[in-house]
Amino acid sequence: MTPRLKRTFDALGVPNYRRYFVGQVVSLSGNWMQTVAELWLVLSLTGSALAVGVTTALQFTPMLLVGAFGGVIADRHDKRRLLMLTQVLMALPALALFGLTAGGLVEPWMIFALVFARGAVNAFDNPARQSFLVELVGSNKLINAVGLNSALVQTARVFGPAGAGIAIATLSVQACFLLNALSFGAMLWALERTRPAELERSEPAPRKRGQLRSALRYVQSTPQLLIPLSMMALAGTLAYNFQVLLPLMARFSFHGGPGTYAALTSAMGAGAIVGALAVGTRKRVPPAFLSGAALVFGGALAVAALAPTLDLELIALALTGLASVTFAASVNSALQLGAKPSMRGRVMSLYSVVFLGSTPIGGPLMSLIAGHAGPRTSMLVGAAAALTAGLVARIAYRRTLGITGEGVALPSPGGIPGEEPVLAEAAEAETRRRRVWRPRGEHTGPRPRQASPLG
Repeated sequence: MTPRLKRTFDALGVPNYRRYFVGQVVSLSGNWMQTVAELWLVLSLTGSALAVGVTTALQFTPMLLVGAFGGVIADRHDKRRLLMLTQVLMALPALALFGLTAGGLVEPWMIFALVFARGAVNAFDNPARQSFLVELVGSNKLINAVGLNSALVQTARVFGPAGAGIAIATLSVQACFLLNALSFGAMLWALERTRPAELERSEPAPRKRGQLRSALRYVQSTPQLLIPLSMMALAGTLAYNFQVLLPLMARFSFHGGPGTYAALTSAMGAGAIVGALAVGTRKRVPPAFLSGAALVFGGALAVAALAPTLDLELIALALTGLASVTFAASVNSALQLGAKPSMRGRVMSLYSVVFLGSTPIGGPLMSLIAGHAGPRTSMLVGAAAALTAGLVARIAYRRTLGITGEGVALPSPGGIPGEEPVLAEAAEAETRRRRVWRPRGEHTGPRPRQASPLG
């Protein structure tokens, strides 16, 4: 096995992360089974495509509304114990849906309410889960762990819905809800077996007023956080709407049915898994790599939007899947490595808000554009957003940090302005780069104006 291939699974050598990974394999598959079953049940009860869209929006609306506060809670409390609580709470809506469906009492409004409740718990679970990774594996193996997690999510995205289809066909729709409720037991087992002494934990932030505003000011004044977060805000809203666009591409662009849709999602999923594993082999996330990943993502999405045949579309979507996960995992890693430990939960909650919480905004907007101008146009809008994010980020990195992008890693975890010298050092380095060198002692007083290369 080559050293690079060995690095692909490096984080699995950490016992705590290995148990956590196994728990996620089971839990994420169950979560996707429930998501598919909810949509199927809503469609069966209402026969309305709008109701299906509302169900999807309700799942992510709480993240948009309170996801940032979820980061405040993650920073204040022990993340392992917080995650154990959220696993129990997320199992309750699944058990409620199982009971209501099995008893023949379920109504669409009940599904909407329980989907919203599950999304509300996820608004607190997701920031804690994201910021818990670095405690499990440490900063040296964080990028690898993020890559493995991304590969796991993509794998669950393929096998979870397949399992839901088999369960619905052979058992019943309520079986999916019961299986998902039981799947949280795997995560509880993993968290219970975690060895606290081996965690690289940060001190919980003390409870005080204004902690969310403090996080926003911190991000705003820290370019190595603000730039990637802004990139994801733009791309997350307009470019990551594949659950809306792929069915429309299959139906209206290629005049196909469920088989065509399955082919499109499978091609994209396969590319995403490869991209997730590839990014996990990296040891650093340089600014140039971040902006380059956004540009490649936008370019691949543009090719997918313009592909004239289904065969070319499958190839383009595989590249899009690879680039989209590479970009998302890189932004995730950059934020975790660049954030002060006591701020990490809040920073990652902002990432969750712009990545997941933007779905209720971007999804309907892309659907509206697709309805008036076609799904290819919607995909081109997403491509333009990703390309813009990459180009603007490249300019912003050069102007704020003086980074050319050649082999420059992200700065070490920064602090609140005034506490850490990261930005001052970067500015000083840029000043030295622009200064004309002179032998020591050549000038003892102010430098003559004509000696300046600027004239």
